[in-house]
Amino acid sequence: MSIRLEHVSRSYPARADANGAVIRALDDVSLHVEPGEWLAVMGPSGSGKSTLVNLVGCLDRTTSGKIYLEGQDVATLSDAELNRFRAEKVGFVFQQFHLIPYLTALENVMLAQYFHSMTDQSEALEALERVGLADRAQHLPAHLSGGEQQRVCIARALINDPRIILADEPTGNLHSSQGKEIMDLFKRLNDGGTTIIQVTHNERNAEYGNRVIHIVDGWITD
Repeated sequence: MSIRLEHVSRSYPARADANGAVIRALDDVSLHVEPGEWLAVMGPSGSGKSTLVNLVGCLDRTTSGKIYLEGQDVATLSDAELNRFRAEKVGFVFQQFHLIPYLTALENVMLAQYFHSMTDQSEALEALERVGLADRAQHLPAHLSGGEQQRVCIARALINDPRIILADEPTGNLHSSQGKEIMDLFKRLNDGGTTIIQVTHNERNAEYGNRVIHIVDGWITD
């Protein structure tokens, strides 16, 4: 999936009683990501990295500027169309696992299918197999290690064959060995043509990418 940002800004009120004062989470950002590229995004906390991911993933709208995904100006899409676009084109992997605790690994993956079209147990099992967890399909999240829970999240993100994976600190809650397993899994996905935008504080993880950018105070500095 090609991604293009043109002079994108996102501002939020500084406080409820701020008399018009705003915080610029992103400030006039322009960026182009080629199909199949792996872009690593680095920067200090509060610099605007997660805001960038949320905008590209259509979880938020710009204050100004344009975002084009596969040539489509997302500002022209209704909320319903944005929901459909996310379900069909984008997979999300976050630092927090966001698994439903009373559902099995298999059921957590199938839940993503439910919001897209129809559930298919065989497809969900195949997604778990892709991340090496077919034998853990009937386990609840509490019975899985942190690395295994994150792999369930990746299987859930993959179930609808997204064109892009947006990963926000995907190894932040994992031990180093578990984190390497996740990064190696992303590498295989990227080798297969999946576009990846990954937010990370870890320089070693950033080296997996084709390109690294740094965001500071809402600006891309390189």
